[in-house]
Amino acid sequence: MSKLVLLFSFLCISVAVACSKPLAAETTRDSINVPPVLLQMIRDSAIQAELKLSENQLGSLRDALVEVDGPWFRSRNLPPKEQRPIVDQLSQTLTVRLDSILEPAQKSRLDQLVSQALGTRMVLRENVQAELQIDEPQMQSLVETFAHTDTRSAELQQAIVAGETSADDVNKEINELKAAERESLLKILTNTQRSKIGVLTGTPFDFASVKRTYPLAPELRSEGAQWIDGTATTLQQQRGKVVAVHFYAFQCINCKRNLPHYTAWHNDYADKGLVVIGIQTPETSAERKFDKVRAAAKAEGIEYPVMLDAESANWRSYNTTMWPTVYLIDKEGFIRRWWQGEMNWQGTPGEQQMRTTIEALLAE
Repeated sequence: MSKLVLLFSFLCISVAVACSKPLAAETTRDSINVPPVLLQMIRDSAIQAELKLSENQLGSLRDALVEVDGPWFRSRNLPPKEQRPIVDQLSQTLTVRLDSILEPAQKSRLDQLVSQALGTRMVLRENVQAELQIDEPQMQSLVETFAHTDTRSAELQQAIVAGETSADDVNKEINELKAAERESLLKILTNTQRSKIGVLTGTPFDFASVKRTYPLAPELRSEGAQWIDGTATTLQQQRGKVVAVHFYAFQCINCKRNLPHYTAWHNDYADKGLVVIGIQTPETSAERKFDKVRAAAKAEGIEYPVMLDAESANWRSYNTTMWPTVYLIDKEGFIRRWWQGEMNWQGTPGEQQMRTTIEALLAE
């Protein structure tokens, strides 16, 4: 997942992982991918500064994010048809919470930012449709353009996973698709409709400054868990530090190949503010035995905290699906990147890419 995310801009991530079904003869607006930009953007400090949120508002916002972020993150592995209603409901829940947190001027600016972030797809918002008075033939033409982008984006995703194309080629075509959507919008709308867009979007915002678009990391769970050195920790206790949480099983060969990298991170960055935490989630019966897990960790030279997640409570909380997987969490507790599988599989420079991210997070 993390390898793909870097290939697309903030505004195109959700488009690139949209539905993979072919374009139907008559596509409806409900089938078009609408990125959850409110969920993505509201957690970033640049957006919060633009809205001029107070300390009290920031505290209330974080409470709201705690409510929605776990279900949102766990929905990431669902098929699009199952994921979309969950994300839509969580977006609505967040909207309701924000209504009670923000002042009227802040709500107005946030609405403009949502429209800006959606780009051409702002026309799928009911308030935008009403303000621009978009008729049904216009909407159907726009929906067909969006459907073409979604279908082609899904094909590009599949091609890059299969190694059939390069990141540069994908980025080029994604940009071309975005440009085609903009041109279609300008052709389909009337001069009067186009003149109203500026009011709906407000002062342009530089979305390149947005860095934090992923959920809060789920707190570590203690059900059925044991820390092999006897010292428990929580993510809350590590606030202000960058945290690497990795899931592994000590008999898993792919995990064994990643373990030296985590140890190197610990050795190289612990004094700079990185905390590495291992979560050993059993795959075999031997991996459920505390003494064997502890002996294996000692044999690997692991000196950072390791939890035996015997009942897989943390595995489920993160909805992890693969041994090994590692998550990078920033100083505020938000997930910023993750990697599934061996980081240097078949020459992939994954470990170096993760190091680069660690160094960037430490510098924030």
